[in-house]
Amino acid sequence: MKTMKVARLYSFGDIRVEEEPLPEPSAEEALVRVRASGICSGDVMPWYIEKKAPLVLGHEPAGEIVELGKDAGGFKRGDRVFVHHHAPCMNCSYCRRGDYVQCPSWRLMGIRPGGISEYIVVSALSLKNDTLRLPDSLGFEDGVLVEPLACVVKSMRRSGLKRGDTLLVIGLGVMGMLHVMVAREFGAGFVVGADMVRYRLNRALELGADEVVDVSKESLKEAMERITKGKGAEVVIVGPNSVEAMKQALECVSSGGTVVFFTPARPGEKLSLDPNYIYFRDINIVTSYSCGPDDTREALRLMEKGTVRAESLVTHRFSIEETKRAYDLVAQAGESLKVIIDFCS
Repeated sequence: MKTMKVARLYSFGDIRVEEEPLPEPSAEEALVRVRASGICSGDVMPWYIEKKAPLVLGHEPAGEIVELGKDAGGFKRGDRVFVHHHAPCMNCSYCRRGDYVQCPSWRLMGIRPGGISEYIVVSALSLKNDTLRLPDSLGFEDGVLVEPLACVVKSMRRSGLKRGDTLLVIGLGVMGMLHVMVAREFGAGFVVGADMVRYRLNRALELGADEVVDVSKESLKEAMERITKGKGAEVVIVGPNSVEAMKQALECVSSGGTVVFFTPARPGEKLSLDPNYIYFRDINIVTSYSCGPDDTREALRLMEKGTVRAESLVTHRFSIEETKRAYDLVAQAGESLKVIIDFCS
């Protein structure tokens, strides 16, 4: 019996590399050899990931198809692919409105056992509706970034950003940095990044931010009043998973502007606000959860264009045996951006 290595989480501090049987695809599925898999910042939120334990970690895989079921169409052995771990049915009322993440089929996992494993089986729905061939110009590490970038594409689309607007991005981890990198594509005229880690603030300036705010040294509200001459930012993206960051965003947004909650708050936190402050200033609050097939295709287009490439964001690479070290590094939220499990070396 053929086996493979997987990285399985039992609790936040207990990640083990184990051997298990190689999965077999059904007639409509594909077997993919994983060549690179990213670690999502959401997966290092203990409250979010531990409720799913035990599970094989990872949902940002890229690899090559090594086996196809007899009824699996659209691909061939040897194709290099990005695989989205969720895919919608494309037929329900949610899908017809473009609300793909609310589709009951989207909620089902489209890969098994998980992205940080040597091989994965791609479900028929994921294979049909949200698996994309990687063009020759993009490597496997670029493929890993398609899903994170697609989440940012959706966020920017939902923000209603207009040409010339000022964009404030709170939190400059890899997701915040992706917002900075694509901001001009969506029309931003001025981009501000906020964080408390000097390494990330410096990288944001290198990757397209016009100005940055070190929130460990300066009030974000006061800094934005200074930068925008009292107006505020037309769009504010909230990256950190905290109500405090959401409140700061509402203090920094301009009248008629939009605050995007890109990440959920921690369980039990409550956001209280003055409804008249929101009402009379015509402030919009929108959420942006994950992404759908339209977003992944746009993300791939932006990567082909060169707007985003892995070489600008991947700071650390680990083997599957080092998955615990990799997760610890991401959880520290320090001098790292995209951390990848590399199966190619």
